[in-house]
Amino acid sequence: MPDTALSVLDLVPVRTGQTSAEAVASSLSLAETADRLGYRRYWFAEHHNMPAVASTTPPVLIAAAATRTNRLRLGSGGVMLPNHAPLIVAEQFAALEAIAPGRIDLGLGRAPGSDPVITQLLRGSGTTSDVEQFPRHVQDIAALLSGDGATVRFTSGGEYTVRATPAATGSPEVWLLGSSDYSAQLAASQGLPYVFANHFSGQGLERALDLYRTGYRPSEEHPEPRTFLTVNAVAAPTQEEAEARALPQLRMMARLRLNQPLLALETVEEAASAATDAATDEVVQAARARWFVGTGESVAAEIRAFAERHGVDEVMLSPVAASYEGEPKDASPGRAQTLELIAAALGG
Repeated sequence: MPDTALSVLDLVPVRTGQTSAEAVASSLSLAETADRLGYRRYWFAEHHNMPAVASTTPPVLIAAAATRTNRLRLGSGGVMLPNHAPLIVAEQFAALEAIAPGRIDLGLGRAPGSDPVITQLLRGSGTTSDVEQFPRHVQDIAALLSGDGATVRFTSGGEYTVRATPAATGSPEVWLLGSSDYSAQLAASQGLPYVFANHFSGQGLERALDLYRTGYRPSEEHPEPRTFLTVNAVAAPTQEEAEARALPQLRMMARLRLNQPLLALETVEEAASAATDAATDEVVQAARARWFVGTGESVAAEIRAFAERHGVDEVMLSPVAASYEGEPKDASPGRAQTLELIAAALGG
């Protein structure tokens, strides 16, 4: 198979003692690193009201990254559509396409990305109705982004045309994101590219890909099914350092799974010295078994095997390397090192 293309998923992590400004500066610097190293795309996630995550507004972060990069495709991984009116999403991404023509991806997700209270505050329409309308809203956004726009038909018989931008010469590429059978089947039925959120769950990956590929209905823009996968990765010069940098994110995942209070991301030293318990250890060990943690060469080998096993030519890395206490707060040396070592080992 051809060399595996690499991409990046960024949640803009916030560590102990780090400000939001420093966390964003760190991520924008990482986007520049990915651009220099030849990564294919760089996506920002959408999460809300989490002390360790500053990626609340993908369109804003994409716009900032567009001014700092030249070649990378930039996108959302993803916009959580139940939180937003379709027209707002379409207008934001039409504007991004005008800022960085031919470089914008619009990844759409069905999950709210937070709790019911935050969903209510974001949208003001409850927590379930917009989830149920997700398939129609995906179609609405695609129509609004097109040159022809979308047509609103009134019960009186009149029509009204709506466009996300007055004179589009191109549009973002729309991807559906998910970690369930539902999202795979919806992407297949609408002829859209699909990304399985393997970094978050990992459960049901093979079934989701099979449902997507076997049920795919070709569309004009995408005559063939198209997919890539996400993974959590940490690479360092030694296995010991890689394991140490992975532990803070593993412990945060355990707090999330065990419904414990969320905190800013621990430093390597804080995670190493923290008290633990059997429940936390069990979650940490289960998650660690699915993560790619090691030297650049060992992680690259795992990525190659993973991509070949699932028939994809691209893998999106969520670089989950935490920082040591003495490292700069406006940079991510561990995350940058992860991207550099893996790219070098894969011949990037």
